[in-house]
Amino acid sequence: MIFKTLAAVTLVMAFVQAPARTGAQTQDSAPLQAQNPSGARRVPRPAAPAQSTGAGASAPARNPSSVPSSAAAPQSAQPPANPSDANSCPGGNCDDLWPTTVKVANPPPAVPFWPLHDRILWGAVLILVVIGYIGLLLAISALRKIERNTKSGEEAAAAAYDAARAALVHAEAMVKNERPWILVSIEPSPGIANGFTVTASNRGRTPARIVAMPHKIQFADDESHLPEVPQYQDSASAPPFVPVILLPGELAQVAAFCRDDVRKLCESDEQFNRIENWEEKIFLYGRVTYRDLVSPQDEQIHQSAWCFWYIHGHQNSGMVPAGSPNYNMHT
Repeated sequence: MIFKTLAAVTLVMAFVQAPARTGAQTQDSAPLQAQNPSGARRVPRPAAPAQSTGAGASAPARNPSSVPSSAAAPQSAQPPANPSDANSCPGGNCDDLWPTTVKVANPPPAVPFWPLHDRILWGAVLILVVIGYIGLLLAISALRKIERNTKSGEEAAAAAYDAARAALVHAEAMVKNERPWILVSIEPSPGIANGFTVTASNRGRTPARIVAMPHKIQFADDESHLPEVPQYQDSASAPPFVPVILLPGELAQVAAFCRDDVRKLCESDEQFNRIENWEEKIFLYGRVTYRDLVSPQDEQIHQSAWCFWYIHGHQNSGMVPAGSPNYNMHT
């Protein structure tokens, strides 16, 4: 591209030199026009040859007026065919028959003169234009390189972001794998017939600190009559809870329930009979709130909700999981 530009500049400079030569020729022809401003060209008159009359004496000049007008008119109408032949002119003098000047009707137009200052200025402007064009090409090339580098940088940044996010997900998975998990289950109460104990066990790999374990006993015809959102025991009326730290594999008692508690909870014998006939059911549900001692501060709080149905029989009793997902959730 640069070689093509230099070739174009050389061609333009050749055209610049052509008007300069024409101007020089115009200056050379200017003095000739000054001597003859009318543009006419004079033709020298031929000299009339002398006629001898014998003995070397010159003959007197003939008076043109002595020539008859009838004979002079035809001769003056046409110039002699050969001016060197004196006999073709009457009286040997053809000065009156030749024109004195020859004029050109349409002289060629003079080429305008281009001053040296204007030529230098035009050449400087042309050089600046060429330099600007070359600079523009270099700038476009640099911008394309910057664009390619920017695109490569964006691709590298995107790859680094994906790698960092994958590492973060892996780290979060490792943290979740190492975090404590509190699971609530039912265990038979030792030494108590038809008695059950709700226990929370740490099934994770790191210690957990239990900060709250509210629970509630609810009478309802079936699971569909339970509140859609669990209503746990009011923390203001509940006794203060002492935090418990569970190591991996340890258990903590959440609540206990036995057959004798049914009679205490029933307000009348009729309600007790309804419980025995399964016309009305007893539900125990609660929530265990604990902290993770390994994860960051904003992710330390976790919850494990639980719900069980106490089955009261005439002789034996049992307890099985029940309730909607809102009553059995883990975070």
